[in-house]
Amino acid sequence: MGSVTVLGSLNVDLVTSVPRLPGRGETVAGGRLHRLPGGKGANQAVACARAGATVRMVGAVGTDEGGDLLLRALAREGVDTTAVRRPADVATGTATILVEDGGENMIAVTTGANGHLGDEDTVAACDRLGPGDVLLLQCEVPLDVVRRAGRLAAARGATVVLNAAPAPPPDALGLPLPELDVLLVNEHEARLLASAGTGGEGEGEPGADSAEGAARALAARNGCLVVATLGARGALATRGGAPEVFPAPRVDATDTVGAGDAFAGYLAAALARGADPHAAITTAVLAASLAVTRPGAQEAMPRHDEVCSIRNTPSPEGA
Repeated sequence: MGSVTVLGSLNVDLVTSVPRLPGRGETVAGGRLHRLPGGKGANQAVACARAGATVRMVGAVGTDEGGDLLLRALAREGVDTTAVRRPADVATGTATILVEDGGENMIAVTTGANGHLGDEDTVAACDRLGPGDVLLLQCEVPLDVVRRAGRLAAARGATVVLNAAPAPPPDALGLPLPELDVLLVNEHEARLLASAGTGGEGEGEPGADSAEGAARALAARNGCLVVATLGARGALATRGGAPEVFPAPRVDATDTVGAGDAFAGYLAAALARGADPHAAITTAVLAASLAVTRPGAQEAMPRHDEVCSIRNTPSPEGA
């Protein structure tokens, strides 16, 4: 059984509930402000840990109280934080999140310490990796760090999973990335990345204006498995051919903030346990479906026994 190393962001989430998301230039009165541990990297590390994986977090926080909050939250979940640096005179990253009734959200991120990752963090992320291990990456940290870490991890025989979120500008990520084993995107991210080098979103790629077409184009271009999450419809996976569809169970969504991170964390944890992609994606869909029924991000991440419970079958070997 391998382990998961997460190289990514750690943010303090400032969350306010609103009756509806505001339009451009509009003010909407909200409810109570909540200050919670977050960041895509930290959220996915918690999801991995709750899925039962051995997890190591690599990133940066400030020496402020927000950094203390984040490190305490990860320690409670059993995540190894020895590779989380605390550079002086740098604030911890923050995310301002509005969540409307029904669960849809709007997020603005302040990079903070996350923007200070560099070569030493790349080395720290990969120095313990080997065959059977998984490196899980996102795009809330400098993209050159993401690319270098992916190359180094692949050279060490690890499985490289990139959750291309938040969606980088077309061409900024530098696709294709031959070191990737799995590229994880949502529908918007799939279409945006498929447009890279074509002059517009989806242009030049037949059918790339659909999630399925964009995922197939990305898989053909990168030579890896592309997994596209489809919200309430579940997910699809393709290596360039006809996609396999993974429907989601019907649930009453209250907050979609943590859904993508729950999916990514459970996917990486299952792959580290040796699950095949079909079993890993099936489990990830169920985990994301549970996450949207709960408020918040990290606190919404389900535990493995809960995921097995809604599947109503014993945990499959390796899943």
